[in-house]
Amino acid sequence: MKRYIEGTERSQATLFPESLDNYISEDNPVKVIDLFVDEVDLRKMGFKTIPAETGRPSYHPSTMLKLYIYGYLNRIQSSRRLEREAGRNVELMWLLRKLVPDFKTIADFRKDNTCAIQQVCREFVLLCRKLDLFSDAFVAIDGSKFKAVNHRDLNFTRAKLKYRLDLIDKSIAKYLKQIDSADHREAPDSKVKVEKLENKISKLKEEIKKLNKIEIALEASPDKQISFTDPDARSMKTRGTGVVGYNVQAAVDTRHHIILAHEVTNIGHDRSQLFNMAKQAGAVIDSENLKVVADRGYYNGEEILACEQSGITTFLPKPQTSGNQAKGLFGKHDFIYNAVSDSYECPGGEIAKYRMSSEEKGKIIRRYWSSSCTGCSLKTKCTTGKYRRISRWEHEGVLDAMNERLGEHVDMMNIRKSTVEHPFGTIKHWMGATHFQMKTIKKVSTEMSLHVLAYNLKRVMNIMGAKPLMEAMRA
Repeated sequence: MKRYIEGTERSQATLFPESLDNYISEDNPVKVIDLFVDEVDLRKMGFKTIPAETGRPSYHPSTMLKLYIYGYLNRIQSSRRLEREAGRNVELMWLLRKLVPDFKTIADFRKDNTCAIQQVCREFVLLCRKLDLFSDAFVAIDGSKFKAVNHRDLNFTRAKLKYRLDLIDKSIAKYLKQIDSADHREAPDSKVKVEKLENKISKLKEEIKKLNKIEIALEASPDKQISFTDPDARSMKTRGTGVVGYNVQAAVDTRHHIILAHEVTNIGHDRSQLFNMAKQAGAVIDSENLKVVADRGYYNGEEILACEQSGITTFLPKPQTSGNQAKGLFGKHDFIYNAVSDSYECPGGEIAKYRMSSEEKGKIIRRYWSSSCTGCSLKTKCTTGKYRRISRWEHEGVLDAMNERLGEHVDMMNIRKSTVEHPFGTIKHWMGATHFQMKTIKKVSTEMSLHVLAYNLKRVMNIMGAKPLMEAMRA
């Protein structure tokens, strides 16, 4: 085989065996993983670092943690696949010192150290803060739906249960009609056909009994929803057909796209998550001038007020929903508020004065209207009632100020989109089609923490380089 690059003969012996170090370059990510785990105080994180005095010796938590970080960094999340890789992957042989834990030991480590693994993820984020990677104090917040280990057919809501029962009723009615038709024809094969149809009807009746039992369990559930494979998974709306899974929240640094904070929830919307995620991000950055941008799914007056009271500057677009506009009437934005006189100017130029206040769902709502509505020429475009009443929350000035800020910074939504959707897309690509592999929100949170740690680790290595990052860890 002349003129080709040839390899070494497999049967050739070497006088001096090659060291594993010869296969691992100085800037290999496994050296970053090795150093990072060795520098972390695992006992402080919550790992059991003192072995039992009796029984078979166990693997040190650092060994198992290195294995998992390497696995998630290289899109290997399965415990069985990690066991195979440990026995054939040269990088893992170097990282684990040729140890090969069995898949059950690997799986149990992740299951039994849920809180400790989440603390390790946070520890790396704090290391990024020491490296001054969050100097802008500007984060984007968003949520994304991730699939759980629960098939859609094994998740039930009231609407889904009603749909299935209606479908069964229609099928039974159709089969009964076919039985009547077969009886009237008296064809040679009628008896066989009737027996098949009766068997189908009996199976459907058994299905009704099962669904009735599920309905009883469904009504006992706090949120009127039940999942059989993963009890914490919930049916959630998406832009497609919906998903049974979890809503993962993330706060991402706008400069380097590092995930500062994350949380796994089984609430299908984002309206109650703004202050929670902003507060977590603020605790990581430790800045008095934190700025937060999110989409209109987070628009909630109480959440925005809580951020304002904590010194967090928010940027959120207002949802474009209005019952009056849907009817072809003037919307609230057509009425101009005057803070000095505490009144509104209507499209007809009249002044709507403050009249009364009431409490609705724990909020104080102020009401405004003009006595000139009855003779106004624009009344048909304004209201179908006697007067056009304008409602205003007592803290709506906070929302008005935020709308003005957003108008002054028109690029905020582009910053949000290019920041927070990047990590979600990357992590989902790493996960593959199945997303989560564990069950219950506690274990899923651990799995997400490993994904976030792997993402942040790779991100920082791309920004700084492996060698400078290791030097910073040693400093």
